[in-house]
Amino acid sequence: MLLARICLITLASFAFAQTVRAQAAHAGSPGHDPCSRPAAGAEVPEPRNFYSEHGVLKVDLSIHDYREQDGSVRYCYLLPDGSESPTLRLNRGDLLILHLTNDLTDTDPSASNAHSHMAHSPGARTPDPCTSDAMTSVSTNLHFHGLTVPPVCHQDDVLRTSVQPSDAPFEYRFQVPANEAPGLYWYHPHIHGFSSRQVLGGASGAMIIEGLERATPEVAGLPERLLVIRDQDLVNPDAPPSKSEPVVPKMLIDRDGDAANNGTGFGKPAKDLSINFVPVPYPDYPPAIIRMRPGERQLWRVLNACAVTYLNLAVIFGHTPQRLGLVAIDGVPMNAPQGRSDPVTWVDHIGVPPGARVEFIVEAPPVGVPALFVTRTVDTGLGGENDPNRALASILATKDAPEPQSKLPAFSRPLPPPALPWLGDAKPVRVRRFYFSEKLQDPKDPNSATDFYITEEGKTPAPFDPAATAPDIVARQGDVEDWIIENRSNELHAFHIHQLHFMLIDWSGMPVNERFLRDTVNVPYFRAQMLQYPSVRLRMDFRDPNTVGTFVYHCHLLEHEDGGMMGTIRVVPADTPSPGR
Repeated sequence: MLLARICLITLASFAFAQTVRAQAAHAGSPGHDPCSRPAAGAEVPEPRNFYSEHGVLKVDLSIHDYREQDGSVRYCYLLPDGSESPTLRLNRGDLLILHLTNDLTDTDPSASNAHSHMAHSPGARTPDPCTSDAMTSVSTNLHFHGLTVPPVCHQDDVLRTSVQPSDAPFEYRFQVPANEAPGLYWYHPHIHGFSSRQVLGGASGAMIIEGLERATPEVAGLPERLLVIRDQDLVNPDAPPSKSEPVVPKMLIDRDGDAANNGTGFGKPAKDLSINFVPVPYPDYPPAIIRMRPGERQLWRVLNACAVTYLNLAVIFGHTPQRLGLVAIDGVPMNAPQGRSDPVTWVDHIGVPPGARVEFIVEAPPVGVPALFVTRTVDTGLGGENDPNRALASILATKDAPEPQSKLPAFSRPLPPPALPWLGDAKPVRVRRFYFSEKLQDPKDPNSATDFYITEEGKTPAPFDPAATAPDIVARQGDVEDWIIENRSNELHAFHIHQLHFMLIDWSGMPVNERFLRDTVNVPYFRAQMLQYPSVRLRMDFRDPNTVGTFVYHCHLLEHEDGGMMGTIRVVPADTPSPGR
């Protein structure tokens, strides 16, 4: 009987795999591009919303790739009907059941061994994706960025879980915590050595936990617009800058092969940008189009899904920056249930590091007033990439503009009060110190490759080792810790940790009065004239039982993460003796 049941399960899994692949057959046919993109200057499309029903969201998702004529590779997530990168919408407490099919092809055989840390020979079928830890150009998995779900296989493990093209559809199954903050999250692959390659190619999608209007009544009833900003290799890498730009110093190339920061706000960018896959390529940056009704207010939910590009978002009418009503950062409302901050913070620009999300209220211009959604220049440091001023989209006010496909509900009952005291009032049990640093692989060659490190003070810098079994640090569930993170390099880094949010306490020794939480934060770069390294102090929250397990912290510039700037933390159960330092 047991053997028969096993056979039935195996046959069912095989049949399911065949069904998913058959439904997406058009995506894998020879010569067909499954990851097609809109034309530059197109109207910004909205990703398909996929809603949970009766407390469950079931979705079949496949990942594909396609090599373009210039040699670059695009990646995409597809539903069986061909819809790309759907937005997964769930409520607190809902169950997500996601079947991931790996339809990647070995588009670049030379890359397969570049960062291969395999327990199996290349091409061999892996017996269990949960323990595979295979890391090649055709391996993949999913990270649910920002969600407080356990770091275990079939939920949010990225250290050992690896799905191969030969595997049956892999099931992710977890329940959104009942106390998860309502807001914008996202999903993307997290295979060490290849995260940047896949995300840069377009492998990303948004997740929304419903209920923002319950924390922030000011957004109740507003139409909402999701904007996913991605970066990609330059479409026109050899083009001179637009004649409309001022003359800039000679273009330099950083050690990653990208255009280096020139400090002017102009010149060739390191990467092109797109907005909901509508490309906005260098050098002329033809803006995409967003249509709104004159004077209409909308909630814009913006995800920086870039692999390396920082954003500094603004809306400009003519030459005048407009007020943006910031209501949430990294999926957390500004006044999430603690009620310790104004529900809306009015600003004229918003910095968004790679991996971060912002949600803000925008008002459309009057008819005939030129309006742009732009990203302003970001100073990434002498060693950083060039992120210049550039347009993203023209905002056209027309009376017949279509309404966005979704609208927030009218205000309902407020969110329940939190079960735990406000993190800012919690006393940390210990203080840890870390630092970002970099080193040339060949000190005699200024253009050689770079090793990237994040190191706990007192230890020797070493790049992340995916084969290591011992964590870099151990913490205990139930504790609160303060982490001081220095930047000893001359380029900007973005610190991110999985499974939890943290509170920014101070910025290079200056107290910060932030009454909200983040999961990604910039760490300022070091200048030679500085007397001390710049730093941030973060209050880390390990009180949630879902943080028990082993997970990672890293720089969210994925070239840096792939290059070694990542560490592991093991959170042990609350009844475990104190791990000390």
